[in-house]
Amino acid sequence: MSALFPILMTILAGIGVAMQPPVNGTLARSGSVILAALVSFGVGTIILLGIWATLDRTSHTTLKDVPWWAWTGGIYGVIFVSTSAYAAPRLGLASMLTIAIAAQLAAALVIDHYGLIRLPQTPITGMRALGVLLVLLKSVAYGWLALPVHLLVLIYGLGRGDVLAALGPFRDAWRRDDTEAAYLVAARDLGVQADEPGELLNRVQGYLLWQAYQSFFAVIFWYALLGPVAVLAYRLLALTTEQAQQVALRERAQQLRHAFDWLPARVLASSFALVGDFVSVSRALLHELLNWQISAAQLVDHAGRAAANTPASAPGDVGLHSLDSLWQMLVRSALLWYAGFAVWTLLL
Repeated sequence: MSALFPILMTILAGIGVAMQPPVNGTLARSGSVILAALVSFGVGTIILLGIWATLDRTSHTTLKDVPWWAWTGGIYGVIFVSTSAYAAPRLGLASMLTIAIAAQLAAALVIDHYGLIRLPQTPITGMRALGVLLVLLKSVAYGWLALPVHLLVLIYGLGRGDVLAALGPFRDAWRRDDTEAAYLVAARDLGVQADEPGELLNRVQGYLLWQAYQSFFAVIFWYALLGPVAVLAYRLLALTTEQAQQVALRERAQQLRHAFDWLPARVLASSFALVGDFVSVSRALLHELLNWQISAAQLVDHAGRAAANTPASAPGDVGLHSLDSLWQMLVRSALLWYAGFAVWTLLL
């Protein structure tokens, strides 16, 4: 509740910033941008004097100790109000505000990085720089310059490697019923270990489902929902979870990754139900769909194998057929997602 009031005030202030340029632009049609700015500041000064005299009443002598540059704040206000009154009718309100906000964010990065104007020093990070870069590029050439950045971040988020190629040696060993070789290549290429052949096949099936989820479905989900910044955040969380040396950092990353995975994993499980065996998925996830404790890997594994009706243990070609069935189901789920995104785009 303590943060609710400042949030609401900030929202109202943002609405006011959007309304101010067209209002000042209407004043400027009288023939003078300077006169319009003067009227705007005059009205604001009268309101502030009334508030100060009736509610605040802080002595003006407290201002004698402030540095000289603190008195220059009004200059920036004059520049913004005058410029917005001139630019809004010519550029359009949305374009003018986008350019102004982009400039504000770029300047804020520099001010934070060097700790200027007595602010705490906050170094520039890749996430903050990417966010500002996207805003800057979006305001130029109708956003086309942002397209390469989107593509690069999306390609990076999708990760590297071919899951089907990684499964190749295991498939060859399993087809030959060479259990010992299957154990070796599963541990070497997939990082999968098991005590029994049936358990090994189940874990390889889970590996296929999980790799497809984290390298494609989760990335596409967050890109469609929040854009490239969310994709980069998800990929960095995944790398931190896998490679962080500090235990505290790795545990924190795992908690955040669990939160990031909660929604897209359930959307994918629902997709499995639509393109596979709906009844089996419903039974398997009846008590797990809203369970916060179950991991995304377990949920995707249970839902995927239930939707494809994979056998618990299947030697030779029958076991390989179960992997093929899972892959085909993943392809159908991807097509379902593409169709959903297309409909979403048309509606928006």
